[in-house]
Amino acid sequence: MSEHRAQPELLMPHAVLSRTADALSAKYVGIFSPQTVERYVFESYTALRRTSKVHTHLTMLAGRFAADRLTALAQSTGDAPKDVPEVLFICVRNAGRSQMAAALLTRRAAGRVHVRSAGSAPTHEINPAVIEAMAELGIDLTDAYPKPLTDDVVAAADVVVSMGCGDACAIYP
Repeated sequence: MSEHRAQPELLMPHAVLSRTADALSAKYVGIFSPQTVERYVFESYTALRRTSKVHTHLTMLAGRFAADRLTALAQSTGDAPKDVPEVLFICVRNAGRSQMAAALLTRRAAGRVHVRSAGSAPTHEINPAVIEAMAELGIDLTDAYPKPLTDDVVAAADVVVSMGCGDACAIYP
């Protein structure tokens, strides 16, 4: 009987990100080249890694972030349908106000609006007080994470709401 051992190369970020890119390439076949998808996956990983303190699930988050960015890009170019309006909440850290606003609108809209949030200089985690406050309202933010503001999500948005961060927030007409 042979003993099963984990293969370290399967757990390395590059290998995981490559598999993620392959899966997303299949989803976006005919819309984006595999090279574009791979670039988005690795760029998303790099962007999230800049501010992340914990790297345990970073490859998974990078895959989610890349998929969201690719969907936004496809919608903004007309290559993917947009079933509902898109709203983007932005602030500096994407750890408090924009996360709360996005969660509250998501709940209130009940599927009639797609909501995103992002930050011009995102932090490494959602503010624990925000998570607690939203939990009191019955809104679970455990899957939420700060995301960097990217041109693709801005281009896909029908409405961009700045959370009043003054000059620190990006300004989009």
